[in-house]
Amino acid sequence: MEFDTVLIPSRRDKMLKSGLWYNKTILDSLDEAVKQFPDKIGLISFKTADQSETSFSYREILEISNKIALGLQALGVQKQDVVSCQLPNWWEFSLLYMACRRIGAVLNPLMPIFRERELEFMLKHAESKIFVVPQKFRNFDHERLANQLQAKIPSLNHIVVVNGESENSYQKLFIDHGLENNPQALDQLNNVHITADDVAQLIFTSGTTGEPKGVMHTANTLFANIIPYAQRLHLNEDDVILMASPMAHQTGFMYGLIMPVELKVKVVLQDMWDVEQAARLIEKHQVTFTMASTPFLNDLSNSDANVHVQLQSLKTFLCAGAPIPSPLVQKARESLGVKVISAWGMTECGAVTMTRPEDEDERSFNTDGLPLAGVDVKILDEEGEEKISNEAGRLVIRSCSGFAGYLKRPHLNDTDANGWFETGDLAYKDEQGYIRICGRNKDVIIRGGENIPVAEIESLLYQHPDIAIVALVAYADDRLGERACAVIKLKEHRVSIDLKEISDFLKQHNLAIQYIPERLEIWNEIPMTPSGKIQKFKLREMISTSMVSIT
Repeated sequence: MEFDTVLIPSRRDKMLKSGLWYNKTILDSLDEAVKQFPDKIGLISFKTADQSETSFSYREILEISNKIALGLQALGVQKQDVVSCQLPNWWEFSLLYMACRRIGAVLNPLMPIFRERELEFMLKHAESKIFVVPQKFRNFDHERLANQLQAKIPSLNHIVVVNGESENSYQKLFIDHGLENNPQALDQLNNVHITADDVAQLIFTSGTTGEPKGVMHTANTLFANIIPYAQRLHLNEDDVILMASPMAHQTGFMYGLIMPVELKVKVVLQDMWDVEQAARLIEKHQVTFTMASTPFLNDLSNSDANVHVQLQSLKTFLCAGAPIPSPLVQKARESLGVKVISAWGMTECGAVTMTRPEDEDERSFNTDGLPLAGVDVKILDEEGEEKISNEAGRLVIRSCSGFAGYLKRPHLNDTDANGWFETGDLAYKDEQGYIRICGRNKDVIIRGGENIPVAEIESLLYQHPDIAIVALVAYADDRLGERACAVIKLKEHRVSIDLKEISDFLKQHNLAIQYIPERLEIWNEIPMTPSGKIQKFKLREMISTSMVSIT
C-alpha cells in the first residue's frame, strides 16, 4: 500500500537537525540490546488462561522474531503491506511487531474488544493482508469471527491463529517452518531495506467523528516520544516494567512494547487485569514502573494489606486517560508508597504532558503536567488569539512525535502549515506552564481510558423504530472515570423503554459491549440550540444532578 504520510516531509530536516528525531528503528534498539545484554531476560508473558509464564532473553527475542519474519515472507507479505493483529498482551504480539519491522511490513494492532462491525471497517480500510488472532480469548471465538470476515475483505489473504491447532496456527506458520535453514529465504530477509521514515504502525482512533481514523506513525515519530518520556521519568536499564494496559492501545504499544527494548529492560506483560495477579507479578519480578488508567491504580490502592506488601518494589505509577482524584493520589502514596505521575496524550502523538517525579504530589491531581521535550502547546480562544494564564481555551500542540497523518483521510489531519494540531480539548495553563485539561470541544466519552465512539452509537440508536432523538453523554464514575448515558426522547407512540432493550438492540449490531450505554434517561424535551443542535454541555450538567435513571 502507498501511505499518504503528508505530515512528514515538511518537518523532517528540522526534526533531524534539532536532534528530536533519532533516525533509528526498534531493530536498531534490539540489536544494541543483544550486543550489550544477550542473555538478559527482556520479555515475560503471563497468560491468565493457563497461568503460564514464558520468558525470552534479548538473544531469543531477536532469533524468534526473525523466524516470524521469515514466516510472514513465506505468506507473501512484503514491505508496506499491513499485518493486522487482535491479540492480548502476549509475547506473540511483541515479536510479531519486530518481525514486521524486519521485512518493512506495517503492524495494525486492533483491540480485542472489537467485533464484526469495527473489524470489518478497519481491516478493509487498512487493506490488511494478514490477520493474526487468538483462537479464543475471554471465552470469545476470535478464529471463527476472523474466518467470517475473510470472506468480506478482498485483501485479506491469510488468517493466523495463536494457540490454534490447524495448519494456520501461529506456531506452524511462524515458528516451526524451518525457513531459517533456507539460504534463499534468508537472502530475501536480509535484502529488505527499511528507514525510520517508513510507516511502522497503523492504529485506529475510536471514531469520535463518525468512523475510526487510521493514525500512521513512523519510527521517528514513535521514538521522538518514547525517549523524552523515559527521560522525564528517569527510567533506565535497571528498571522493570509491568504492562497490563492493552498493547493494542497506544499506551501499551509505545511504553510496553517499544520502550522496554529501547531501555534494555525487562517487561512483564499481563493479558487480563487482575489486581491480585498483578501484585504477584510485581513482587516476583520486582517491578519498578507501570502505566495504566485510573481504575488500575484505584484497584491496587483499595486492595488488602497483603497486596500492599507485594508492591514494595513499585516506585512509579503513571496514570493517563482520565483525571486522578486527589484522595486516590494520597491513598496510593500512603498505602503503596508509589509516586503517582499524571499524564495526558493522544494516539496521534503519545504522551504530550507529564508531571515530574520530583514534583509535589498535588501536581498529579491538580494538573496534567508539563510538555515533554520537543512539544509546544498553546491555549487559544475561538478567534485564534492566545489566552493568558489560567484562562481556558482550545488546546493546540506542535509535537516532534506528531503522527504522519490519517490513512486515506488527509483532509482530517487538523494540522496547519506551521505544524499546529487541533487536539479538540479545552485546557488552561498555569503560571509555571503546567497544563490542565478541563473539557472537550470534541464529542468523546473516556471509559476506563478507552474512547467510546459516540457518533457511531448515536447513529445506531437512531435506527431504533421508537427513538425520536438520542444523545450519548458522559457521567462521572469513581472507578472508570466516565461511563456512557443515553438520553432519549421517544416517538409519540412509545411510552417507555428500558436499558436492556437498548443494550439488546446494540448487541444485534455487533457493537463491542464496552461501548454500550450503562445508564438511560428518558426525557420529553432535549435542550437544543435555535439551529437544532443538541446542547450536550447542558445534558451533562442535567444528568449530573438527575435522580431519574432507568436501569
